[in-house]
Amino acid sequence: MVSPIAAAADLLQNGDVMSREEFHRRFSECEDLERVELIEGVVYMPSPVKLRSHSRRQTLVIVWLSAYEDLHAGEVEATQEASVLLDGQNEPIPDAMLYRVDSARIDDDYFIGAPELIVEIANSSVAKDLHQKKRAYERNGVAEYIVWRVRDEAIDWHQLRAGSYELRQPDSDGMIESEIFPGLRLNVPAMLALDKKAVLAALGRSREQ
Repeated sequence: MVSPIAAAADLLQNGDVMSREEFHRRFSECEDLERVELIEGVVYMPSPVKLRSHSRRQTLVIVWLSAYEDLHAGEVEATQEASVLLDGQNEPIPDAMLYRVDSARIDDDYFIGAPELIVEIANSSVAKDLHQKKRAYERNGVAEYIVWRVRDEAIDWHQLRAGSYELRQPDSDGMIESEIFPGLRLNVPAMLALDKKAVLAALGRSREQ
């Protein structure tokens, strides 16, 4: 009897090159395989997920986005680790994303196209997140792309303007506010310090406050 892992290895291996349609078909047959991505036509197998350097940070990001969803119920949705059928070469699984309900296209319970905001927690994946993924998100029109560079203790907020990403800087209070989700403010120092109370306190404050 062939084990599920061995069967999955026959279908998908790290570095395989294929179309998104072929990737999706093969990935759908790997019942016991999770978090495999296709980025710019290349298969990336999942790495082990560390507790403090990834999962805890991802949880805080989800708490932040979910709190914003609660303030705008029925207008936006926040989620984590859902496959995004982005284009013919890309099927990423973002660590977190936020999208407008009225513009979302969902088919067979998959997100089709580009959500408005994506967050990636970049530890061992920093090169991929800042190069291959960034190119794919930029090209497909992800309006805001946030990368938490864990080892550098830094957060990069990329804003799509005229088809290209520009790196935004926090204001004098350490804040960045979304240009497409009013009131979604990120207290960068608090997020880096894992200070949930301060992160949530920033939500809903306008630029003038």
